[in-house]
Amino acid sequence: MPSGILIIDKPAGWTSMDVCAKVRGIFHEKRVGHGGTLDPMATGVLPVLTGRATKILPYLPVHDKRYTAQVRLGFVSDTLDIWGEVRSTGVTAFPGRETVESRLTAFRGDILQVPPMTSALKRDGVRLYELARQGMEVPRDPRKVTIHTLELLDYDREAGLLSLDCACSKGTYIRSLCDDIGRALGCGAVMAGLRRTMAAGFGLDGCLT
Repeated sequence: MPSGILIIDKPAGWTSMDVCAKVRGIFHEKRVGHGGTLDPMATGVLPVLTGRATKILPYLPVHDKRYTAQVRLGFVSDTLDIWGEVRSTGVTAFPGRETVESRLTAFRGDILQVPPMTSALKRDGVRLYELARQGMEVPRDPRKVTIHTLELLDYDREAGLLSLDCACSKGTYIRSLCDDIGRALGCGAVMAGLRRTMAAGFGLDGCLT
């Protein structure tokens, strides 16, 4: 049976476990695991371990990850992204590039972040996303995360669309970061796309489809 690490460029619409199931079927190997969950709508780097290599999963460097995020200004959502119940904030005149870059400064380094209700964190033994599906919202304590890099890659002011490069610590929720940035800009924002460009020390170079 094959043993090793495959670096998969996960497509949109697949869960991380869908990818593992596909690899399991290709290699006829029951022992398959992944090095860091990606939401179904997200794409990008997903390390998949097979066979005896699954034993090293706990030793992979999972603390730091990097993403390219697409952000849409002027909207808010119950899931903090465009795949939830989205509504307009009514703001159509968006701040200039200098203002956006200035506001990003506050989100670099160690920050406190409230996990979204769509996260897999548990409250009283129940995952938050399960409560969210029941229409419930419960208080969540802020958690410290580290934003190593946060850069504005592109900004279409008229359309209210921006692209961010973010290198961050484990436990960072990019959708929450987008929502917080929208609040800081005074216009609201939702995550409109997410691509992981680095995980477990592996980048997009050499990824397999």
